[in-house]
Amino acid sequence: MYVGGPRTLREFVEATWAYGERPFLVAEDRVLSYREFFDAACGLARRLVDVHGLRPGDRAVVAMRNHPEWQVAFWAAQLAGLVAVPLNAWWTEHEFAYALDDCTPRVLLVDGERLPRVAAWARARSVPGIVFHGEPDTVPPEGFEAYVPDLDPFLGPPSVDVLPEQDATVIYTSGTTGRPKGAVATHLAQAGAAMNPRYHAAASALGRGALPGAGPAPVSLTTYPFFHVAAFTSFYSVMAAGGTLVLMRKWDADRALELIRAHGVTHYAGVPTTALQLLDAAERAEDPLETLTLFSTGGAPAPPGLAARLAARFGERVEPRNGYGLTETCGGVLANFGAEYRAHPASAGRPTPATEVRVDRPDAEGIGELWLRGQSLIRGYWGDEEATRAAFTPEGWFRTGDLAHVRDGRVTVVDRIKDMVIRGGENVYCVEVEGVLQDHPDVVEAAVVGVPHPVLGEEVAAVVRLRADATAGPERLRAHVGARLAAFKVPAHVLVREAELPRNGTGKVLKGRIRDELRDAPRGDGQH
Repeated sequence: MYVGGPRTLREFVEATWAYGERPFLVAEDRVLSYREFFDAACGLARRLVDVHGLRPGDRAVVAMRNHPEWQVAFWAAQLAGLVAVPLNAWWTEHEFAYALDDCTPRVLLVDGERLPRVAAWARARSVPGIVFHGEPDTVPPEGFEAYVPDLDPFLGPPSVDVLPEQDATVIYTSGTTGRPKGAVATHLAQAGAAMNPRYHAAASALGRGALPGAGPAPVSLTTYPFFHVAAFTSFYSVMAAGGTLVLMRKWDADRALELIRAHGVTHYAGVPTTALQLLDAAERAEDPLETLTLFSTGGAPAPPGLAARLAARFGERVEPRNGYGLTETCGGVLANFGAEYRAHPASAGRPTPATEVRVDRPDAEGIGELWLRGQSLIRGYWGDEEATRAAFTPEGWFRTGDLAHVRDGRVTVVDRIKDMVIRGGENVYCVEVEGVLQDHPDVVEAAVVGVPHPVLGEEVAAVVRLRADATAGPERLRAHVGARLAAFKVPAHVLVREAELPRNGTGKVLKGRIRDELRDAPRGDGQH
């Protein structure tokens, strides 16, 4: 546990008031300073308590794009002692209804785009809501009110007790293997999550021979959706340092280049897919990204060749960083950066001092299930004791479902247990094969899964998307893998598709759909 760190998110955010007029949130058409942000969050918190009558422990849903008001709404909930429930902004009405029925909120904080997807649910259950970024001159439906900022600088947050052991957030898992589950984190856990990136930033500075905390505050182009825990790791880090978050309404690589130039962006944070698109756009535009000093990816495994590509282009000026975290860990708990990342690009890095790591029942190669324990882990799943018991040991270890090994203190995650292919008794780790395929210059993205085989049990299959000018086909891609990996790891089937790989709202490849594509496709290889 971080004994010198904050104990609650209210304590964490109150400290940001000291940054005053420094820019915090930069949107397409405006800039919100720390003081303006904090005053707005306090004003909304007071309204939630004094007007809506909410009390600590009540749930407040936040569902909107990456508007500045997302941050205002989330932190207002923390200042009021409420349990913030950030929901996936890309969900359908049916998906919203499932989560809303599950968490039973007392208020909905939504933008105009989300309003039609939750209005019927709210009306049927008489749950009020506040609408941010609604259409001009449009009257909100019954039960909803338009957001009006209250920026009184003297009243501060409402007078409520917020304790470390109280619940702070319910964040829903991505649901790639079934119905999303609400992961419940206490204030103490989220406070630990806020400290984790500060520790890794300090370790990174020391590794470069720099003084932690010295130098200008970061300016971060954070492209994760705010409802994703990878975004929490990013904005916690920026807020702790008094830095600036540059927001994008919708991902566009060319627009990202413009924002980097216009705002002197120093830190990029996003999923590997958008990271690679940004590098491609910079190469096309011959943009040196001269202000960039940190290139961080998360939310999905980074291609092993990414660090080498950054080094070839920028030398040591741009520090590569990746890591590992889950909804259940409230964000990143492992990180790999700088020279160590360049030397060990497949590794997820080292844990924070408030995170314990264990590999359960390792095989002859030291690979077993990764277990974690520490301050930032959730206390369980909302209203689902059975799922909580299945995920946690009696001693508090969380079973991640990921296969990993630990060598020289570095943790390397090799695959999801359910994604591992067992071919004739040999284990094939899909992430390893995907990394080799993505290292081919013609491959934009790749997904590897197991498909049934009458003799071997399973065999390896891959779906890839190629660049527009690609010359490689299935046979050349198989040969590429065969030159680097054992023969039993070479995909027996390679399917080339023109469209992007199917992903969920947080950027993870939907392996179930990939298996369906391979099952429905004619056996063999070719276009799809």
